[in-house]
Amino acid sequence: MKYRRIKRHVSPHIKALADAQKIAFAPLTFQAVATMLKFGILEFLDENPSTVEQVIENCGVSKYTAETLLEVAYTCGIVVKTENRYSTSLVGAAFLHNEMTRVNFNFTNDVCYLGASELANSFEKAEPVGLRKFVGDYETIYNALHLLPKSMQKSWFEFDHFYSDRCFEEVLKIICENSPSQIFDIGGNTGKFECACLEFDKKLKVNMIDLPENIEEAKKHLKNERLNFFGLNILKDNLPELSGAVFMSQFLDCFSEEQVVTILSNVKNSMQDGTKVFILEPFTDKQLFDGATYSLVHISLYFTCMANGNSKMYSEKRMIEMAHKAGLKIHKKHENIGVHDYTCLLYTSPSPRDA
Repeated sequence: MKYRRIKRHVSPHIKALADAQKIAFAPLTFQAVATMLKFGILEFLDENPSTVEQVIENCGVSKYTAETLLEVAYTCGIVVKTENRYSTSLVGAAFLHNEMTRVNFNFTNDVCYLGASELANSFEKAEPVGLRKFVGDYETIYNALHLLPKSMQKSWFEFDHFYSDRCFEEVLKIICENSPSQIFDIGGNTGKFECACLEFDKKLKVNMIDLPENIEEAKKHLKNERLNFFGLNILKDNLPELSGAVFMSQFLDCFSEEQVVTILSNVKNSMQDGTKVFILEPFTDKQLFDGATYSLVHISLYFTCMANGNSKMYSEKRMIEMAHKAGLKIHKKHENIGVHDYTCLLYTSPSPRDA
């Protein structure tokens, strides 16, 4: 007896099973896309709807390679098929033409993928166990950046700068509204914000605070008479006297809740009267699009297995709670900054009357 498959109404249970299979095979799907990018298959199909034979000829791959990858890509919606010709779908084209997708993909592939296999160990030990696949026994990725493979460094820095850099012009207008004499950038990293500050206001004094090894790297390419450097560990060392404006961009999400409270307490205790603290973050509860929230909560897993083992992308509600514990008083809130829904929280130290 021959059985014929009949399309029926798909129950929620069956749909749930199908979605579960996508998660079960997600690592293989990811690597299939990485391979198609490496072999130039997606790029070729984006410009030339083609048969399997044409893919083989133009991309220099075997029949087995072309057929296997195209079958996977078709079932995942990465390519579409018209008669016997394949071409990239809108999803597939995003890996070629959308910078955000490219940056996120390379970051996951080059920085997170291998280390993610140590996620459970990282949670159990509260340490970035995945980082040890690349370097020795380092507490955080920040101390070991200079030791990572060059391709890994490139993807890390591209990811780190892609989102926050697009906020600088707008956030500098907010910070400089009352013309502070100087800015202290805590967690300056490569110094891109410092460069933006120096260009934005030709009289502004800029102070970069970061780990000593990061400061030494920054000094190699940052030279300006209005720029000062402070190499220190903010969890262990004393901060300089802070005045004018203090800025932290995507910095506090690199620390556990207890550490965030410690850092903000140290900042508060180092502030002179009238100093304002600006915290810029893409909070998980302030995103306009589901895809943005999805991305942010997954970045928390990078912090777990690769960065430090104990931090995450925080919600605005949680950040406000931590700042309150540190004794800072919220003064103003600026939302929807840049193209990725950043929020800038402005804090002041409460007066004795408010304490």
